[in-house]
Amino acid sequence: MKRTLAMWIGAAAVGAAAQTPTPPPQPPTRVTVSAPRDPVDKSYRKMIAGMDRFERDHALAPQATLRFQLLPRLPSTRLDGITLRVVGDTTALPVAVAPDHTFTLPRDALALRQDAALLASSKTATLTWRAQVRSPDVPPGMRRLGDLRLECRVGVEAGLLSNNSRLFAWLGEVLTDPDRVCSAPDGNYLLFAERPLFSVTLRDGARIATLPLAALYAGGTQTPATLPFCDCQVLLDRSYYAPLWDRAWSDDTLLSFEDIDAPPGPLNAAVAPDHRSVEQMRARLGPAAQMIEFDSGYQVWRYAYPSAGKGLAEFVVLFGADGLARKARLSEAL
Repeated sequence: MKRTLAMWIGAAAVGAAAQTPTPPPQPPTRVTVSAPRDPVDKSYRKMIAGMDRFERDHALAPQATLRFQLLPRLPSTRLDGITLRVVGDTTALPVAVAPDHTFTLPRDALALRQDAALLASSKTATLTWRAQVRSPDVPPGMRRLGDLRLECRVGVEAGLLSNNSRLFAWLGEVLTDPDRVCSAPDGNYLLFAERPLFSVTLRDGARIATLPLAALYAGGTQTPATLPFCDCQVLLDRSYYAPLWDRAWSDDTLLSFEDIDAPPGPLNAAVAPDHRSVEQMRARLGPAAQMIEFDSGYQVWRYAYPSAGKGLAEFVVLFGADGLARKARLSEAL
């Protein structure tokens, strides 16, 4: 659909005759010209292509269903009450949004021909969009890796990555090719947990591993300058990367999540009384190799040490807003 941009052109007054007084200036004439739609509107064609990709790669999650999901991009975003519609040159289709802020799209030949856009009642830059692939019989609070692999392929194919900064336009297909994004160790397709998280554990039969801190919180590399360009802008403490590319983990691998505000459990490491505060921890172990702070006041500190196997193991400590340690974990390299 084409939007219109008003352009004001001043009109000069012209005298009718030399002996006739010059008439007063006329009001400006308003002229309209066509302009492209907002470039961050979601393309209906691309989203249908994502649905087609779901059908082609359904073997990753044979029993799963597909929905699309709205997530907040800004602190001011309010998802309740948002409406969606598919809009073309001569067509407009309402799209029902469920209470959990998910939706499905109808297939409409006219909307496809007209290269329609999916428009939200909220400004599109305030939203993050994702595919949601869910298999039945997955235990509550857990995710299946094959579902996440398919989510990535559908989401990238559908153009749901909402980073719209021109600073990253040169990346081209690195951000838009599902096979590159979803099948490479550096693909960096962000996933989001239901709540702020402290750890993510993978279980595939007898094999168990905890994701390193580098796989949480958008890798821990965001700064105030880069965060506005990240889908995780207000979801940083819910974001994680899963090993979508690593076929050593089967599609039936289950991911479990430890909430950041959950009490310490049997898998957590004990924090000694003389290490409980940030001052004590720094005095005993020195500066952390990595420190991440959240708007909630929580801080996560990471210490690295040589692993019995390959790479580095890590000691990760969670501090509350009062500067006292809430819990910790020790983990070997993944």
